[in-house]
Amino acid sequence: MRSFRKRVEALSFAGEIAGPSTGVPRHPSMKVLIYTHAFAPSVGGVETYVRLLAEGLARRISSDRASRIGIIVATPTSSGDFDDSPLPFRVVRQPTWLALFRLVREADVIHLAGPCFLPMLFGLLLCKPVVVEHHGYQAACPNGLFFFEPTQTVCPGHFQAGRYQKCVECNRAKTGIARSLAMLLFTFPRHWMCKLVARNAPITEHVKHRLRLPRSEVIFYGILDVSPPPRDGAAFPDISTPLCFAYVGRLVNEKGLPILLQSAKELDRRGYKFLLKFIGDGPERGRLERLTDALELRERVTFTGYRLGSDLQCELQDVTAVVMPSLWEETAGLAAIEQMMRARLVIVSDIGGLGEVVDGAGLKFPPGDVAGLTSCLQRVLDDPSLVGKVGNQARERALALFSQGIMINRHISLFEELLSKKTE
Repeated sequence: MRSFRKRVEALSFAGEIAGPSTGVPRHPSMKVLIYTHAFAPSVGGVETYVRLLAEGLARRISSDRASRIGIIVATPTSSGDFDDSPLPFRVVRQPTWLALFRLVREADVIHLAGPCFLPMLFGLLLCKPVVVEHHGYQAACPNGLFFFEPTQTVCPGHFQAGRYQKCVECNRAKTGIARSLAMLLFTFPRHWMCKLVARNAPITEHVKHRLRLPRSEVIFYGILDVSPPPRDGAAFPDISTPLCFAYVGRLVNEKGLPILLQSAKELDRRGYKFLLKFIGDGPERGRLERLTDALELRERVTFTGYRLGSDLQCELQDVTAVVMPSLWEETAGLAAIEQMMRARLVIVSDIGGLGEVVDGAGLKFPPGDVAGLTSCLQRVLDDPSLVGKVGNQARERALALFSQGIMINRHISLFEELLSKKTE
């Protein structure tokens, strides 16, 4: 069998792709096309993942010339005020169908952030190694959440069981009957094509179990190793001031945020002194603010709106623990991983990939259980030493499983394996 290295050294670009050069070699050993529906300046878990993956792969260009990797990120997201030129990889925005076809044809590996219909179809038609990274459940659920909207409960898997009328019922109230039917119909080809791709890469074992797709290999999220906030021994947290809990993320139904407010009210009734922040925004903000007023919690609860970068870290400086009371089966919980890497205590619903990610390195409670969440919060208020002890365990787990380096190594090994199989 001709070795992978000998084979890829003979590869060259079939042609130049229009776009600014950002230091990527003209003749890399492996050309990887990453396609994502959402990318910067849009903000979210998938956008963060794609950028960290592309940057990590591109850094191998300068660190190891023997394994040069050419990276192109294609996305329908417009640049807006975002400047792509400092990125160590090329970004092709809003490509036409023909331009996308050419990008797929000229790539050695196609990596999709989710089961993106058109590039997956082109990759299969051109017999390219296609890897689908599953950040959601779109391959087996029309709304991608496995969340049954009419009852606000976890979906048992109506699409996979052939109960298609339930799928239409689920999304009809939010999207209308025509849109709901379209969402159902597009799930069929997505599911079928995901059975044909070279590799499915769910981001947790939970997602792998739920999707039940062939040739699946779990690759966890990987993030930068950020230094935890400074701690002054036993003086952290400062017991002279009320402890502060926070939720970080979108304010939407499936996140279970009224449960957090109800738990806060119970602690207030018990005489505990604390503060609570909602860092983020979304369609549920108005309802949550009204519930805050109804529960007479305005002196304890703050809604900050969206915060990013240094503004977010500034907002988190006085936060004792981050709380994620999700009702839906989170695929991983990137916000939890980020806080674990910072050695911050996380308190989460024991559901889906969120419970898997935190495992024994945080406090968990049954989803939707106000009493269970209240008990976790009270444990911290009664024993603030948990903050440092469990926070250190969280950082150790994050370094062992969720580092960017581990994620990059896993992807490179996967790409090399798939390309070597093509040469057999």
